[in-house]
Amino acid sequence: MNSESKGMWLGFIGVAIFSLTLPFTRVAVAELNPAFVAFGRAVVAAVCAIGMLWHLKAKLPTRLQVRGLLITSLGVVVGFPLFSSIAMHYVPASHGAVVVGLLPLATALFGALRFGERPSTGFWIAALIGSFIVIAFALRQGGGSFHAADFALFAAVVAAAMGYAEGGRLSQSMGGQQVICWALVLSMPVLLPVTIWLGMHYGVAASPQAWMSFAYVSFFSMFIGFFFWYKGLALGGIARVGQVQLLQPFMTLVGAAVIVGETLDASHLLFATAVIAVVAIGRRMAIRRAPVIAPQLNRR
Repeated sequence: MNSESKGMWLGFIGVAIFSLTLPFTRVAVAELNPAFVAFGRAVVAAVCAIGMLWHLKAKLPTRLQVRGLLITSLGVVVGFPLFSSIAMHYVPASHGAVVVGLLPLATALFGALRFGERPSTGFWIAALIGSFIVIAFALRQGGGSFHAADFALFAAVVAAAMGYAEGGRLSQSMGGQQVICWALVLSMPVLLPVTIWLGMHYGVAASPQAWMSFAYVSFFSMFIGFFFWYKGLALGGIARVGQVQLLQPFMTLVGAAVIVGETLDASHLLFATAVIAVVAIGRRMAIRRAPVIAPQLNRR
């Protein structure tokens, strides 16, 4: 198996983990404050990250890497959790799933503009078709219009795409584990006091189901899933592995049906089949990769 294929498989595992984020977030924010869920999950994951960095005997990142880590943190540690949690307070996870399906196109766009990846015309056509399918599905479910919470979901997509692209590039020189760990640790001095205040102000009384959902988004969505995802992006390329995300809305739909009890009908499966076909086509399209960044020496 070549590096690109390994990247696709690792990316798929990461997406499978991420696909349950919205359903579990939906359960958590039904009883807990959305901002508390968003920032609290990052704090819990940051504690795990400190232990992981100690276990790896990780060296401090360079100044250039810190800049990239802050961008990563702003996108996937702060932006996506906050906006998606707010949206899940108002709309079903199945609705959020189809809007978040725009992530592959947004991730490829960030990768192309910021890091010099140059997808072929065929790749862009496949990505656009897949995104149009997702948009059509969202409009169909919404009765021909978007909900107000869609704006929060669109903001979540932009934030996640930025963090995915930046973190995927950093993984080429730092490794996926260190990227997400340092991104979490760097955000902790700000998010910890905010989380404590939110907990004291809004309360933390909730059912075991809500706290179990909070635990999933903390340990899996915010921590373990990124190990697979960033490694996949580093091996297979941001634009190509990002295409795997087209499968995420439909895995999320299944998760929403099982976890939250939301309706899954035949139309969901038809749209899923169409998107999978587009991903298969996009997988075969040429992408000119940017040169891999040579590992830099870190200082202690």
